[in-house]
Amino acid sequence: MVAGVVLSLGQAMRRRDFVKGIAVSSAWPLAAQAQQRSMPVIGFLNGRAPANLPKLLAAFRQGLNETGYIEGQNVAIEYRFAENQYERLPALAVDLVRRQVTVIVATGTSAALAAKAATTTVPIVFELLHELLPSVRIVALLVNPTEPALAEATKSAVLAEAHNLGLELQILNASSEHDFDGVFEKLIEMRAGALMIGGDALFTSYSEQLATLAIRHGVPAFYKGREFAAAGGLVAYGSDIADSYRVAGNYTGRVLKGEKPADLPVQRATKIQLIINFKTAKALGITIPLPVSGRADEVIE
Repeated sequence: MVAGVVLSLGQAMRRRDFVKGIAVSSAWPLAAQAQQRSMPVIGFLNGRAPANLPKLLAAFRQGLNETGYIEGQNVAIEYRFAENQYERLPALAVDLVRRQVTVIVATGTSAALAAKAATTTVPIVFELLHELLPSVRIVALLVNPTEPALAEATKSAVLAEAHNLGLELQILNASSEHDFDGVFEKLIEMRAGALMIGGDALFTSYSEQLATLAIRHGVPAFYKGREFAAAGGLVAYGSDIADSYRVAGNYTGRVLKGEKPADLPVQRATKIQLIINFKTAKALGITIPLPVSGRADEVIE
């Protein structure tokens, strides 16, 4: 999975200010506009709430530490969180530009590269679904309509794979956590045999809540991230998000040391994890085939 690319800031940033994405981040220097400081300042921009990110922020700081930067000692960080209200991101980014921070790090899933990720992860998830639930013919996909580019890219990839396997695909929408209960009510009404959750920062923020609802309603559910499987989701498959944040911190430190962002290669996630919750499988009456369990990086019992 490749992550992170261009975050649009309206007219506040010119096109040439954008550089290659790194892990789940993109970073670009604003040193030419910045005032001379004894300590560089990183602008950290994220669409989620800080309460959802303690482990990821720790991973980001770890990456910075690997390049010799320690927050509060030789680097400062200005944090801006959109609290899952993504329409706030452009204004928050403009604020960081006005403050003339040295580097801006914008973390989160970008639509363009998320689409690329969907084309590689969807077939594998469908393979797992087919092996675990061979009798299922109706599958539901949950997407966030407030991120239309990402939602459409995910739907396109999933529709193609569903067609290949002769499955009927139903689309469900959720634009906030308040929609989740209604999603599962519709899921039961349409008699879907499984739920695939599309990659989105909203769903990552509330992956434990989604997993809890899935097990409460007896729905086999698939999403990325260990937290999802640990909370009761049947299968988690995807990249190690914390490791991506660590790489983002490392790249940011390298930029602060003078490396040109355009010269830094785009990073691909190297840690792709398959986690299966055997306890959930047992509760749902699903037998995990040995070939599937043998491919798992972790099983939760």
